[in-house]
Amino acid sequence: MSRSRIASYAASLLLAAAACTLAGPVRAPAAPSVEAMDYVALGDSYSAGVGAGSYFTSGADCLRSSLAYPALWAAAHAPASFGFTACNGARTSDVMAKQLGPLSPRTDLVSLTVGGSDSGFTGVMATCVLPGTEACLSAVAKARSFMDGTLPGNLDRLYSAIRSKAPDAHVVVLGYPHLYLLHGTCSGGLADTERSALNGAVDELNSVIAERAADHGFTFADARTSFAGHEICSSTPWLHSVDWLDLTVSYHPTAPGQSLGYLPLLTGAA
Repeated sequence: MSRSRIASYAASLLLAAAACTLAGPVRAPAAPSVEAMDYVALGDSYSAGVGAGSYFTSGADCLRSSLAYPALWAAAHAPASFGFTACNGARTSDVMAKQLGPLSPRTDLVSLTVGGSDSGFTGVMATCVLPGTEACLSAVAKARSFMDGTLPGNLDRLYSAIRSKAPDAHVVVLGYPHLYLLHGTCSGGLADTERSALNGAVDELNSVIAERAADHGFTFADARTSFAGHEICSSTPWLHSVDWLDLTVSYHPTAPGQSLGYLPLLTGAA
């Protein structure tokens, strides 16, 4: 290489080095930001947060709580939008008629608990807390018959409506926990025969819900696992027992039941 070419090449290197110095250090392209989710929480009293306290003043009859698992998840993850329409006592028909408004093709995440009110669990518990094992077992059997015969169709109609309104959403259907720890710390109240029958009805309910959810491509999250060891009659229950001064909260999750029982289920599934 001639001296003139060497000089020219060296000058080019110096100019390039100077340009880099003036421009500052080279930085990698910024990572794309993650778009926040649009989240809608549907369902019955277990999703509304009945029993957790700290209820919102708007829609007071629904007893939606700021300590319910949907509100806790939204507070932790700051979704782009949060529709919270779950309501105390809601059946599948109520969810269809009154709660689906926030759903849209933009919805990313949907959560719900539903099926317990359809199956008449409030009436079952009202019967079982009164004296008379046979009446309790009869009420449980009637509820289980409804779960096997009518509930699957009710769930199918609701799940199809959710998918129609939110075609791309990840739908998480949360189940119900066992109500009682058998042979636990309770010294009175229901006999273990009745407690076992009620837990069996919860198993049947969860089985029906899980099957219908799977057929619609939804995720089922089993609350029996997260509440294990924290049922009524355990040393640290996350469910209210019968409360004669406030019957509405009876057999519903406490605030720890929402934050330690249900919230991890949704977080893991979502």
